[in-house]
Amino acid sequence: MTVHFIGAGPGAADLITVRGQQLLARCAVCLYPGSLTPTDLLAHCPPGARLVDTANLTLEEIVAELVAAHDAGADVARLCSGDPAVYSAVAEQMRRLDAVGIPYDVTPGVPAFAAAAAVLNRELTVPTVGQSLILTRAQARSTAMPEGEELATLAASGTTLALHLAINRIEQVVAELVPHYGNDCPVAVVAQASQPEERVLRGTLADIAAQVRAAGITRAAIIFVGKVLAAESFPDSFLYSTGRARRAE
Repeated sequence: MTVHFIGAGPGAADLITVRGQQLLARCAVCLYPGSLTPTDLLAHCPPGARLVDTANLTLEEIVAELVAAHDAGADVARLCSGDPAVYSAVAEQMRRLDAVGIPYDVTPGVPAFAAAAAVLNRELTVPTVGQSLILTRAQARSTAMPEGEELATLAASGTTLALHLAINRIEQVVAELVPHYGNDCPVAVVAQASQPEERVLRGTLADIAAQVRAAGITRAAIIFVGKVLAAESFPDSFLYSTGRARRAE
């Protein structure tokens, strides 16, 4: 028996990977985050599968479900929104499975920031404008940020930012970023990327907070900050340039 941690993607049912869909179709038990998982995705589960919504479960209750499935010899699909590698809370689940000797594997998914960038029709690494991307979040009621990863510290680099779990603290985010990026720095907010309720806001650090409040966006949103969002005049990538040496066939 194996627990399969599966990246369910950003929301649209058809953005799960082929591997993820195939695993889902053969697991007798599926644990999923109810507030983030589309019904169409669960339709891939086999008939009679045990479906467990984890939205209101504690970590201990989730692990108990995994242990019970293991004891029954049933493979488990543990769906995670986006990609398990980023803000998925799988690390503590894996730690507990390690402690009791239950095997598991991980299938990646389309991360929310990638889906949001696709909605914007933007590459986040543009030659001479921005070649790095910082994925981070804002400090709220959740666990504290590690020392040195405070938003103001990361912002000092001027690197393009993709902020998760920060939309409800948009004013705090703006206040911490303006000293480093300036009021006129381009900003985009993508809420519920790939889903029917998808919404996009574009502006600058000067006006984005007011836009967010006016739109009533309070969840499932990515905030992008950086010059790449408005880059137009930049050199072509070296990847396809005539000056790049290519191997002969």
